[in-house]
Formats: sequence, structure tokens, C-alpha cells
Amino acid sequence: MKTDDFSYELPAELIAQHPLEERDRCRLMVLNRKDGTVSHRHFCDILEYLNPGDCLVMNDSKVLPARIFGVKEGTGAKVEFLLIKRLDGDLWESMVRPGRRLKPGDTVTFCDDEGKRLKADIEAFGEDGTRKVRFRYDGIFMERLEEVGSMPLPPYIERAAEDEDRDMYQTVYCREEGSVAAPTAGLHFTKELLSKCEEKGVKCAYVTLHVGIGTFRPVKCENIEDHHMHFEEYSVSEETARMINETKAAGGRIVAVGTTSVRTVESASVKDAGTGRYEIRPGAGSTDIFIYPGYEFKMIDALITNFHLPGSTLMMLVSALYDREKILSAYEEAVREKYRFFSYGDAMLIE
Repeated sequence: MKTDDFSYELPAELIAQHPLEERDRCRLMVLNRKDGTVSHRHFCDILEYLNPGDCLVMNDSKVLPARIFGVKEGTGAKVEFLLIKRLDGDLWESMVRPGRRLKPGDTVTFCDDEGKRLKADIEAFGEDGTRKVRFRYDGIFMERLEEVGSMPLPPYIERAAEDEDRDMYQTVYCREEGSVAAPTAGLHFTKELLSKCEEKGVKCAYVTLHVGIGTFRPVKCENIEDHHMHFEEYSVSEETARMINETKAAGGRIVAVGTTSVRTVESASVKDAGTGRYEIRPGAGSTDIFIYPGYEFKMIDALITNFHLPGSTLMMLVSALYDREKILSAYEEAVREKYRFFSYGDAMLIE
């Protein structure tokens, strides 16, 4: 199967550059897999498509203000860091730009408006052009990062991060710091909408998967089977595992909110030797699961997601849940109907 099989034409003006003022007022395209119909609604209508006994599974990872700008000591050259993940204590893996300016032994200084300093020593080269950097600071690292960092908006949002992004590029239920990109399908939920879901008898379960460097890596292989995903850390609590397993046993649906929730749940699924059924195993781990057409889903029954980049692994995942040609047809209709695309864009429900 070719990467080009998952491409489509997208006018640049349909790429959302700002969030809507009201999270749940974006548009919602509903794909019904049973009858093949396509409906056009708004996200606040999602309640109509959720049933008592269903279980929403959401990724509660919190986005770090991971983009920081500084100067190289000795030369004054301006550099940009994008923190990818914590390796150990104050040692982080980071993308750097321009990379040719930063080698082991170099030091970069970052300052906030009040002159508080954060320093980074380049210790080694990492994978795929990254650097391993050790930070020096006074006080608490996350407080310093909040002071000097900005939200790591994806490159197709062609503007600098603004104050509104610190709130709007986070889900209302985020808790666990560690991502460098938002689990964007969850951005559409408000606390009020989640309360209404629970009032209807829909369970809300939370998993954690920290979105890492793979988000920024395009598929460069001609054949998708040759593409390798980066490992990402995830965890599933005992409460969440119990909630999901009880929902499946009772005949309810597991409705994943976002592709990261899909990858977490599918990675944590194991077959019970006694019953032959799949169940969720609680605990922490790392996953490089790559889901594309031909994959047999173990736990997921429906998906709430955003519209994804052409030729991306996320296009491949949604095509595995439904049908590649029907997904591409739906995307073409979304373009005709002028839906807003990508992180701050509109949503899709595949039921």
C-alpha cells in the first residue's frame, strides 16, 4: 500500500489558524459505517450519537510550553528548542534549529521578560538530528519553562503562539504534563458537555499518552509498511481499565476521543487465555503501534477525531477503522463544504 493512497487536495485557506471562541461550536461530520451516510452537524450535537452505557476514552496528557528561544553563549546566535521528552531528571531530548550551530559542549541561555534565566548544556547528539540537553536553573524547572516557553503550535499554523493558545491548545481535562502536541480531538469538549455525557449515562475514562516527535515526522517511505513509528510513553490506570472492560462485557461501545486514545487502548489490549476476549491491562509502557488498513481493532468501536494531514499516519489509522476510499470521499466533501482542517479545525465522528 502506497503513501500516496492516503493523499488528498486541500486548499491552504481551509487550514484553521485560530481556535473558535466556543470549543463545542465547531462543525461535526458524522460517518455512519452501517449505512454509509454522511451527516453535517455541530460538535455540541455529539450527545445525540452517544448511548447510555458507552464509554468515552480520552487522553489527559498536558501540552508543555515546549518551544523556547534563546541565544548561544559566546556567539549570541539565536536558536530555537522544541523539547521532545524528558530522558532523566534535567536531561531532555530536544529538536534544535538551526542544528548546525549547536554541538556538544555548547550552552544556550533563555530569559523571560524579568530576566530570569534558564540554561541548557548540549551534552550529545540524539536520534534524527535531535540533541540531548541538560538544563540548569534556580527553583522548579516547570515554573521556569512556563516563564520562558510558548505553546508548540504545529508548523501549519503560520503564526507565533499567543496568550489564547495556553488555554485553547489544551483540553479542559488535561492533567499529566508531557506532550509536545495536543490530543486535538479532545479540544472540542467543554466541562459542561462532559457533565451532560455523564448525566446521560456515558462513562468518561482517561488514559495518558504523551505525544512526541512522531507528530512532526512525515511518512517518507513510498510503501507504508516500511514506515517506523517513534515510541511514545503511555499509562492506563486500574480504574480506566476496569471501566473499559466492564463496558465491553456489558455490550457498550468504546468511543475513542482522538487517535492517541486509540493507540493507547489498542496497545494495552491483551487476549484473556480463558475467555479468548480482549481486555485492557492497566499499567505503563511505551508503544510504536502503527495502525493502517488491514489492522483488526481489539477494543475500539467508534472514533471522534479531527481532519488529518494528507499522507499522514493518522489518515492511515482512520482508514483502518472505516474504508480508505470512503474516508477520502468524506474528506473531499469536507473540502467542498469548507470545513476547517487540522489542530484547531472541525471534527469527525466515525460510528
